[in-house]
Amino acid sequence: MLINPKELSVPNLQSYLQGAVSPRPIALASTIDKDGNVNLSPFSFFNLFSMNPPILIFSPSRRVRDNSTKHTLQNVQEVPEVVINIVSYNMVEQVSLASCDFPKGMNEFMKAGFTEVASTQVKPPRVAESPVSFECKVNQVIPLGQEGGAGNLVICEAVLIHIADEVLGADGFIDPNKIDAVARMGQDYYCRASGENVFTVPKPNTKVGIGIDQIPVHIRNSNVLTGNDLGRLGNIEKLPTENEVKLFQSEKIWKDASKIGIDELHRLAKNYLSEGNIEEAWKVLL
Repeated sequence: MLINPKELSVPNLQSYLQGAVSPRPIALASTIDKDGNVNLSPFSFFNLFSMNPPILIFSPSRRVRDNSTKHTLQNVQEVPEVVINIVSYNMVEQVSLASCDFPKGMNEFMKAGFTEVASTQVKPPRVAESPVSFECKVNQVIPLGQEGGAGNLVICEAVLIHIADEVLGADGFIDPNKIDAVARMGQDYYCRASGENVFTVPKPNTKVGIGIDQIPVHIRNSNVLTGNDLGRLGNIEKLPTENEVKLFQSEKIWKDASKIGIDELHRLAKNYLSEGNIEEAWKVLL
């Protein structure tokens, strides 16, 4: 399929864009207008963009059906403050309810059954049920267009962060299985970032991997190893020495690796990779 965005209706284009650019974290944004009316609404056009200063950006789009702007956007233009509340699985249905197009002045905290908690440094309240809340000053609002579907970047600087103790791990940092965050995908689909859905990938911070191009061709053309397997093999800083390989193989069941089928060796290496033992996988392959 080949798509020219200019040849699609906005709703259809939206479906493809949101289906492909996913999962997206959700900002449950609480704002207040100049008359003190509180609004609460979720936005999945949202992410973290800077640590120093701590900047989060979310984007309330203009409505496609009538090109009107959302109350959240109107509020941050009147009172440039917002609390961005993170959404966990146990509150996702209430968050969805808060996204209803209630009339201006209606408090979505009440409609969705959330608890208002007074913020410390900004006027809008935070959501008590949220595991993490960012009190933010709005530094800038950047409109991206004037037609229905156009976004408006709300650039927010976090001035205070509230983190529920129960989502912290033993190391004092946020445990993904405890925060149990959810994210938006296309159409009515969501995903849950915890349990079996969470996995680790070794991050090459200071060490530089050898790269897939340095993996011998017969390994790159494996019938067993996938692109992910090759990526992990290529992330090793240096290969084990010949002596290390011989010692490793002599201690295992086989005495002569050449007598074992290539696919069988590769499956064994794949098992080591799945356990995070990259050096052992290389010792099998070499």
